[in-house]
Amino acid sequence: MHELIAFVGGGSMAASLIGGLIAAGHPPARLRVAVRTPASAARLRERFGVESLTDNAQALAGADVAVLAVKPQQMAEALQGLRLAPGATAISVAAGVRVATLAQWLGTDAVVRAMPNTPALFRCGVSGLYADPQLPEASRRRAEQVLGSVGETCWVPREEQIDAVTALSGCGPAYYFLLTELLREAGAALGLDPAVAARLALGTFVGAAQMARDAGADVAVLRAQVTSKGGSTEAALAHLEAAGLGRIFREALGAADRRARLRGEELAQLAASPTNPPAP
Repeated sequence: MHELIAFVGGGSMAASLIGGLIAAGHPPARLRVAVRTPASAARLRERFGVESLTDNAQALAGADVAVLAVKPQQMAEALQGLRLAPGATAISVAAGVRVATLAQWLGTDAVVRAMPNTPALFRCGVSGLYADPQLPEASRRRAEQVLGSVGETCWVPREEQIDAVTALSGCGPAYYFLLTELLREAGAALGLDPAVAARLALGTFVGAAQMARDAGADVAVLRAQVTSKGGSTEAALAHLEAAGLGRIFREALGAADRRARLRGEELAQLAASPTNPPAP
């Protein structure tokens, strides 16, 4: 029998995970979601055929897996007074909320922290996962099942590396969107019709991604293969290298990593505040 998976929060990421699980064969009758309003509950019930509630404790009752999918700043309120069923696993997709904080609030050490990214909405995402090394293998498999329903999963050995995951793949789609945006603008500046430039930039973005995924070669090899000696590609890449593109990206990801780390520290301090005591 399929395990009962309950979601606290029913936003875009929760909906993508619910849809991915159903597409992977998980019965809607074994999925449950808690949201704030009856209207939101009705929409999810109609869309997926899952049990939709407005009571978090009722949603988690008897669940084997609890997916925590509320905004980080709402997590303390959402988990107030909640406890998981014995043997259950909690999976958090909220950025910055640390495992120790979640364990304190829920009264369990069976916690997995995940950082998915927005392509999960199209079931082609990639998620970084972290859990205490002592977490049972069954809980790890549960996390892989849930996050794997919308793409690939990668485990990291230290929790602070989730901040690097955030900087690389969590923020990563925006980098590719920006690159595509800049390509279309540069093409238009060369005299192309803006609509043509946009179509060429987007088609190149999609095609290159398909090649990188399916060609079976490292992206550095693929880059070398399309860079002819003395050609236009070599001229463009030489200019980018001279302009310090590699350094710019390293500094950009470093800035994102620091911001994610700071956010985690802020949330940890908030969790320890007297105004946010652990649930009884």
